[in-house]
Amino acid sequence: MKDIKPIQSKIAEYQKKNKRIFATSSFQSHSIPLLHLLSKIDNSIPIYFLNTAYLFPETIQFKDDLANRLGMNFIPLRSPLPKSQQRDKNGQLLFTSDPDYCCYLNKTLPLEPLLKSMDVWINGIRADQNSYRAGLKEEEATPQGASRYHPLLDWSSKDIHDYRVQYDLPSHPLEKKGYLSIGCEPCTRSVFEGNDERSARWFGMNKIECGIHTDLIKK
Repeated sequence: MKDIKPIQSKIAEYQKKNKRIFATSSFQSHSIPLLHLLSKIDNSIPIYFLNTAYLFPETIQFKDDLANRLGMNFIPLRSPLPKSQQRDKNGQLLFTSDPDYCCYLNKTLPLEPLLKSMDVWINGIRADQNSYRAGLKEEEATPQGASRYHPLLDWSSKDIHDYRVQYDLPSHPLEKKGYLSIGCEPCTRSVFEGNDERSARWFGMNKIECGIHTDLIKK
């Protein structure tokens, strides 16, 4: 079982320095340990979620169930551009023709103002999820001036599983149908047997990140 004391100490250090802290979550099964940890450390830390208007209904219901279970308040962030206006020159919704720009409008753009007004962004990315994340550090700067803190960066999928088992934490309802990495409904499919959990995101595209973990890191 992973030692969580370093995470507790780091958050206590931020709070002692009066840092304005927030976290984000996508409410996947592997997101739950971080939410559980934060609920035990300080459940007043605001938790934001990117409501892209493309999330699975099961994700929204799971979010509501977790709010009740953990006693936490989850705050939605939405794109300033309505979904109906997110179309290309042919009138097609952007996820069909320009998924990078769709992700920018619905994920990166809503987060940028928050990174200008807050000091520390806690998120649950892990190095074992893909080669890009494997190259990140536990703390990174953002272009907007806030810091990123990745407390679970060195956790493995087994560490996540063991934590969930120890605390009897629930699974996303789509996991039993083979959805192991869950994002927006149009760009997510179930995982083929033998493939890694991230392989079903943006399937068939030359894309492994939505932008918030690439554009929102200071180069």
